[in-house]
Amino acid sequence: MTLWIRVLLSSVSGVLLALSFPPYGASLLAPVGVALLALAIRGSNPGRALLLGAIQGSVSFGILLRWMSVVGPDAWILLTGVCAAWIALMAVTWALVSRLAWWPLWFACLWVAQEALRDRIPLGGFPWGRLAFAQTATSLTPWAAIGGAALVTFATALAGTLLAYVVVSWRAGERRWSTAAAGGILVIALAGLLIPRPTTSESTATLAVIQGGVVSTGLSVSDERRAVFDRHIAATLALAERVDAGEVPAPRGVIWPENSVDIDPSRDPQVRSALDAAVRAVQAPILIGAVVDVDADLVANVGIVWDESGPGDSYIKRHPVPFGEYVPFRSLLTSVIGRFALVPRDFIAGQSPGVLDLGGVLVADVICFEIAYDDIVRDAVIAGGQVIVVQTNNATFAGLGQPEQQIAMSRLRAVEHGRAVLVAATSGISAVIAPDGSIEAEIGEDGSGSLVATVPLRDSVTVADRLGEIPEFGLSLLGAAVVGWALLRRRPAPGDPTAPRLDP
Repeated sequence: MTLWIRVLLSSVSGVLLALSFPPYGASLLAPVGVALLALAIRGSNPGRALLLGAIQGSVSFGILLRWMSVVGPDAWILLTGVCAAWIALMAVTWALVSRLAWWPLWFACLWVAQEALRDRIPLGGFPWGRLAFAQTATSLTPWAAIGGAALVTFATALAGTLLAYVVVSWRAGERRWSTAAAGGILVIALAGLLIPRPTTSESTATLAVIQGGVVSTGLSVSDERRAVFDRHIAATLALAERVDAGEVPAPRGVIWPENSVDIDPSRDPQVRSALDAAVRAVQAPILIGAVVDVDADLVANVGIVWDESGPGDSYIKRHPVPFGEYVPFRSLLTSVIGRFALVPRDFIAGQSPGVLDLGGVLVADVICFEIAYDDIVRDAVIAGGQVIVVQTNNATFAGLGQPEQQIAMSRLRAVEHGRAVLVAATSGISAVIAPDGSIEAEIGEDGSGSLVATVPLRDSVTVADRLGEIPEFGLSLLGAAVVGWALLRRRPAPGDPTAPRLDP
């Protein structure tokens, strides 16, 4: 296979993988994209594989992360480059094991390992673009309840590498093995349907989600804090009127989005008074998304349960966004990049899982991008969360696909943890998601209003909750071990000048 054909396959692979994610949502293209990358890299040397992986990653993440262009072209390019670098490194390991028996299995393990590292490195990682997040409404989705997002990624990658094996073995005239690989793909696809999903619950609760809307979207949304707050107050008062009129049942708790109260209520008596009035009107506590002052240099992104007595349980966001909520190496970078002045104070990182008592319901609270991180969601569920709540503010990236991508992650988490997920967004998309991952109700982008739903409360945990990181760690370790074995096989024997050597 010539280099140009390999480059073409890698480029098309990147396009197909990007199209498998929302807002396009062509989930079945993900295994095909994996297959094309496997075909492009198989049999190439590590140096060429590095190039091919970088091309695929740049195309894929360049399309997927186009919403970062709002922040700036440089931020879009830099983040794309960081993510593409991980795909390039994975491609090198693929080249090393591509001549081993069972290579489709090793390829899939190494994809899991790549995601495991990218989810954590650098600066806490960036899990966007995991294969699992493209499979939130397919026959592969139920695997999340067994092994979390990592197992869904593995199943998706293995289906793709087996598809590549079908092509390779068919061209080699090995029709029996080609048929066996096709059968393996069918088993992977259908086996997920046999995994049971929760259908009943010991108890239920009626909760409400508020989407107040924003004045405008983009980077300027943070300049309209008072208007955003007023809109959420108005939407809550409108909900109270609907309850009084008997149009909807009275909720036990009301959920506001992230940044709905960007004016510290402990310092602004008007904000505090308005919150007290809203609680009295709806006759239920409100989980607000607030930004509160810590000191002159630090602030916190917090979910606070506000009831008739004022502030109660609270959760501080554990994973602030680098360069969005804090600036690493601030003294150096702010002198070089003036745009970092838009983040004048750093957000602190919370230390405890977000389990909050909202009207007698224990909610597992996560804030915005935290829904992408396995451990943050799982910790809150294991600590007692009966229903998952996502407080988010997507107004900066409205209309560019990011809200749809975040909803897809929430759908996978519902299946992974067997819990309903309630998403509250300032400008959309807010949604009520059932434990099977289906969307029961939603408010689209640019809409406003409220959702009232009766959702199951669960105290039991899934197999994925019990196993935690074990599937991801085990598959990654297996992939690393096979790479080590491949390197040993390629090492020249002592005194043998004809032994194969590792090409640069």
